[in-house]
Amino acid sequence: MDDALLADLRARCLELHAAGDLRPAKIGRGASERLAPEVRGDFISWLQAPQRDAEQRLLAQLDDLRAELNRQLMAGLHDYQGHFAIYPRGASYARHFDRLVGSDVRAISAALYLNDAWQPEHGGYLRIYTGGGRSEDVMPQGGRLVAFLSERFEHEVLPATRERLSFTGWFRRRPLEGFV
Repeated sequence: MDDALLADLRARCLELHAAGDLRPAKIGRGASERLAPEVRGDFISWLQAPQRDAEQRLLAQLDDLRAELNRQLMAGLHDYQGHFAIYPRGASYARHFDRLVGSDVRAISAALYLNDAWQPEHGGYLRIYTGGGRSEDVMPQGGRLVAFLSERFEHEVLPATRERLSFTGWFRRRPLEGFV
């Protein structure tokens, strides 16, 4: 990710925030979808149709990555769905899986950090639980892309001492017939 694109994406995220286009994120889906700030404290805006050059370039790079994952891993990935996110200072997202109950569509979770000059003391780490009581903490340094299997790794976002920005989403596959 080049610095200019990263700066444009950061500016877009902040522009959406200033315009009031980032909404409190919800948990659950369908009839059980609800706000739960004690579980999830970020504000998001889904990227439905790219309106800026930076958004188009980002989606093109993610599509190139999707194609490479399919070539190398035969992953069967169909598309990418993502959103801009801002975690206000002190906000977090409790431990969870990204794979939705009753759906196998989300295959690989991916977060691109948009933060500028992030330092370890700012916190806001992504904690990925790797099994056997172990975890790995990933610092949300601007330009870093972290990806993991949605169904395999529980994770959480730890509180930060400053606002934390990202473009986060999932490489998705078509649903398997008869999946329960």
